[in-house]
Amino acid sequence: MKLYIVKLTRILVVACCIVLGGHAQSLDQAKKLYNEGEYEEAKPAFEKLVRQAPSNPSYNLWYGVCCFETGDFEAAEKHLLIARKREVAESYRYLTDIYTSAYRFAEAVDMWESYIELMTKKKEDTGPYETQLAYVEKLLRMKERMEDVQVIDSIVVAKDEILSAYFLSEDCGSLQPYGDFFQSADPQTTVYINPKGDQAYYGHPDGNGHYALYTQSRLMDAWADESPVFHLDTSDNNFPFVRGDGVTLYFASKGNGSIGGYDLFVTRYKNNSYLAPEQLGLPFNSPANDYLMVIDETKEIGWFVSDRNQPEGKACVYLFIPDESRRRIAESDDDAWLCRRAMLTSIRETWTMGSDYAALIDRARTDESTSIDTKQPQDFELVVNDRATYYTWNDFKNPEAESFYRKAESIRKQIESIERSLHESRDRYATGNDTVRDQLKSSILKSESELITLYTQLDEWIKKTRNSENNH
Repeated sequence: MKLYIVKLTRILVVACCIVLGGHAQSLDQAKKLYNEGEYEEAKPAFEKLVRQAPSNPSYNLWYGVCCFETGDFEAAEKHLLIARKREVAESYRYLTDIYTSAYRFAEAVDMWESYIELMTKKKEDTGPYETQLAYVEKLLRMKERMEDVQVIDSIVVAKDEILSAYFLSEDCGSLQPYGDFFQSADPQTTVYINPKGDQAYYGHPDGNGHYALYTQSRLMDAWADESPVFHLDTSDNNFPFVRGDGVTLYFASKGNGSIGGYDLFVTRYKNNSYLAPEQLGLPFNSPANDYLMVIDETKEIGWFVSDRNQPEGKACVYLFIPDESRRRIAESDDDAWLCRRAMLTSIRETWTMGSDYAALIDRARTDESTSIDTKQPQDFELVVNDRATYYTWNDFKNPEAESFYRKAESIRKQIESIERSLHESRDRYATGNDTVRDQLKSSILKSESELITLYTQLDEWIKKTRNSENNH
């Protein structure tokens, strides 16, 4: 019996050595792949190790980084937070990237501050990290002052075809590719020409590939007298557009405090010079490239371009409703919703409930000049199809379609009434104490639920209206 126990013990020891040897070999191979940047190949081995030792900080770091590098940010955050509890320095850096890219700027600020504190204890230079902290703090301030802009449409195009989405009215001027204006092969920027056709604005590249804003005047049949618009800094200033007042200039810049790539700025001409540029806020700007802001007062719409969340060579042209008051989004406890608004994850979330933007979108896509002065009195604005838009009840050809739309208009009035009441309740909720908030919470939720139902009904009745009128 004693001999049997000795043999069994030897067998178990050998088995353990084999298992441990295999474990070490697997870990060594995974670390080698990790250090070579082969995260996809290293990921399964680290996942297995994490299952075997869930609290091991190194395993969680390596697996979290692999998840991050392969696009699984939710899993990356979970495992990097475990490593962060043990103050594994590298975990802080990746977590700040996750929070910043998700527009969770307050959490990114906290993480940078914790990391700087850790580096201070280790007596390391924190200068570069202080700079990163200041950058995220700026993003947080921009998010807190975010504009309540209604983005009503978007289209993804090739970067050298962005002008295919712009249809300016005649009294707004015109845009054309830089290469067409100068008869060159440069496709990287655009030229804006004022409504009179006698002044051109553009970004002109220097010998180092940087752009500066210039203007030219049309003398007889030729363009001449090139001169700089203004002097800002050595960074790229590009994609200019001048509004109808002749003094408001929008442009894109990689300097002047840009938060990443090109940012949108506005300035105004006063006393023979341009004022200091003002950086536009979220959601117009982002850590990606944002440029070519155009406001068409006649059509009452605006455009801008961004390559946020786009593949190489592509850009998204957003269509929005200009708001001269630049109203800010009300404070909200729903940070996920605020993040989506800032990132423009879903443009539908920017819409005012019950609004029908079909007519504006149709107007934005036509080359025909639309003059505000020639607009006729109207009861409503209903796009029936690509060729017909109704403005009065007399426009209907089918009585059934008219009755459907009267139902839709009745629902729209209900929506407007509830929205006014809901707006007042939200204002009271934002400024009230806990007792007031408890009293208002159920009614606000009820109103929001009613609006969702009514908004769905409104869409259905408008669809019935169009189908009935078109079939007739």
